[in-house]
Amino acid sequence: MGSIKEGARQAVENCLKVKPGEKVVIITDKDTLKIGCAIRREVEKITNEVQFFIMEDFGKRPLDFPSQIDEALKRADVSFYVAQGPKGELQTFREPMLKTVNANKKLRHAHMIGITPQIMEDGMCSDYREIQRISKLVYEQIKDAPRIRVVTEKGTNLVAEFSPKLHWKICDGNIKPNNWSNLPDGEVFTSPVNVNGRVVIDGCLGDFFSEKYGSLEDTPVTIEIENGRAKKEGIRCNNKELKREFIEYLFETDENSNRVGEFAIGTNVCLTKLIGNLLQDEKFPGVHIAFGSPYPAETGADWNSKAHIDGVIRNTTIYVNGKMIMNEGKFLL
Repeated sequence: MGSIKEGARQAVENCLKVKPGEKVVIITDKDTLKIGCAIRREVEKITNEVQFFIMEDFGKRPLDFPSQIDEALKRADVSFYVAQGPKGELQTFREPMLKTVNANKKLRHAHMIGITPQIMEDGMCSDYREIQRISKLVYEQIKDAPRIRVVTEKGTNLVAEFSPKLHWKICDGNIKPNNWSNLPDGEVFTSPVNVNGRVVIDGCLGDFFSEKYGSLEDTPVTIEIENGRAKKEGIRCNNKELKREFIEYLFETDENSNRVGEFAIGTNVCLTKLIGNLLQDEKFPGVHIAFGSPYPAETGADWNSKAHIDGVIRNTTIYVNGKMIMNEGKFLL
């Protein structure tokens, strides 16, 4: 374990590579202010061109995306989103923000949704040279794969199919211009063209579910997937409130919110355990999938959704064209 200061320095110096004179935007909130201020201190050691926004200054959460932040991001060279994500704010704030981020071709953006002191001291203090090495090895194994199978002892057994027209994206902590990535980092992802089978989400879920429900090891969510979409009658969970909210999210957001938009393999081999927070747990060696947006700007998918909810699967075994590259959470590279 490191420190918040060390994690902030790594984000600023190693992942975003902030340079003297660059314009930097930091967006934080009251719950995450300590971390936002730590990043600000590291940035101000390099450049004085810093705009610092606290989300509650603009109104009650969930917050609509303010024009002041929009204009700042349009002019920025580097930006950090360092905040929590209450229910509904993905649609009202974060999606419009990422649209502006993607439109700024020089911008390097760190997306740290749900960041905590524990994550700053753990995942943000990882050895990113090793993460970059592993990510490259994984990418070489999967970049041309027409299909990948994932199984677990808990009951996951699914096959994802892929198209050469869609792009695999490496997220290894090296954030370049016209790019954004979650921090802490360590994954390789794309949008599958089809998924069939059963997935048991026993790690954690994304969006507001991560903060509300944490680890799902004792209350896993089982989802039957057919032709790339979750089946409402095939969702099971012993936590009735979680099951109700999850079904509502998947089937009442829009026409594609129950469609599998992302398939990803975590590559942060420096992590030693799952902690019940998606921001870090999705980088843990293994597989996570997401229903909703396929991040079309990154993957090249020709559809989209207002939703995006990741689900982390524990202790995965991964077969790429029949070849095992992971056995119960351990890479075989």
